[in-house]
Amino acid sequence: MLAVAEEVREALAAGRGVVALESTIVSHGLPRPENAAIARQIEEAVREGGAVPATIALVDGVVRVGLDDAGLEAIASREDVVKCSARDLPIAAARGATGATTVAATAHVAAQAGIRLFATGGLGGVHRDARDTWDESADLVALARTPVCVVCAGVKSILDVAATLERLETLGVSVAGFRTGRFPGFYLTDSGHDLDWRVESPEEVAEVLAARAALGLDRAALVIGNPLPPGEQLDPALHERVLRDALEAAAEEGVHGRDVTPFLLARFREQTRGESLRANVRLVLGNARLAARIAVAAAGR
Repeated sequence: MLAVAEEVREALAAGRGVVALESTIVSHGLPRPENAAIARQIEEAVREGGAVPATIALVDGVVRVGLDDAGLEAIASREDVVKCSARDLPIAAARGATGATTVAATAHVAAQAGIRLFATGGLGGVHRDARDTWDESADLVALARTPVCVVCAGVKSILDVAATLERLETLGVSVAGFRTGRFPGFYLTDSGHDLDWRVESPEEVAEVLAARAALGLDRAALVIGNPLPPGEQLDPALHERVLRDALEAAAEEGVHGRDVTPFLLARFREQTRGESLRANVRLVLGNARLAARIAVAAAGR
C-alpha cells in the first residue's frame, strides 16, 4: 500500500535531500483550479533548494510518496478526495479511496519512507475552546512520536497558540525559530509568544538533527518555525478583526470539531478578499525552500 516514486527512491538511496509535502493544502486548502498550479510551484521551490519533492497522498487505495501529473491532478480536481489524518489512512486505503494527507498522516508516511524533512504551511494545534471541548489536532500527538523535522509558519493563527506551545513542550517536541526568538503566527510574522531556542542557518538545523540522533532523542519531531517577512504578512489589524468576526460566526452557526478550521479559513479568504490566501501561498513556498536547504545540509553531513 506504499508506493515510492522512482525519483524519490533514487534520491533516498543516493543520500540526497528529499522533502515531504502534504496534500491537504492542495485538495482542501487552495481554491480550484489554481490549486494544481500552486502545488507544482511548491514542488519547484523544493527543487530550487536542491532537494527532491515528495508530495504524499492516497490515490485509489495506494499511499503515494511522490506524485506524477496524474496523481496530482486527481488530488487537485476529484470530488471524492477525503481528508486523511493518520487514523483515517488505513481505513481509507483498505476501501480503495483517494485522500489527501494532513500533517499527521504526511509525517507518519514520510518517516515510513525514510524521509526526515517535511514542509507545510501551519501545524494544527489546540483549539480556542479546548477547555470545554478537549478539541486539539492529531498533529500534536503525531509529532510526539514521529522522527521528522517539520518546517512551518507556526500553528494556524485561528488556534490557541499558547496552549499549543505548552502541549508541544509536554509531548517532548523541540521547537526553534529560524532566525527569530518568537514563534511565527502563520499569517502573521509574530504570534506574540517567545521561544527558548533559535537557529540561524540550515547548517545549524542539520547539526541539531545530528545531535538528536546521536543522543537517541530523535523519536519525536523537531519543529522549525519559519516566519513570513513583515512585509509579506497579513495586516495585523485586519487579521484581528476578521478572526474575531469569524469566531463569532462559527459559534452562531454551531460549527465545531474538524469543521472549524476550514470554516474559519474560508471566512478569512472571503473577508480579506483573497489576501490571506496569498499570504498562505507565500509562507508555504518559503517553508518549502527552507526545508530543501536543510535537507541538503543534512544529507551532506
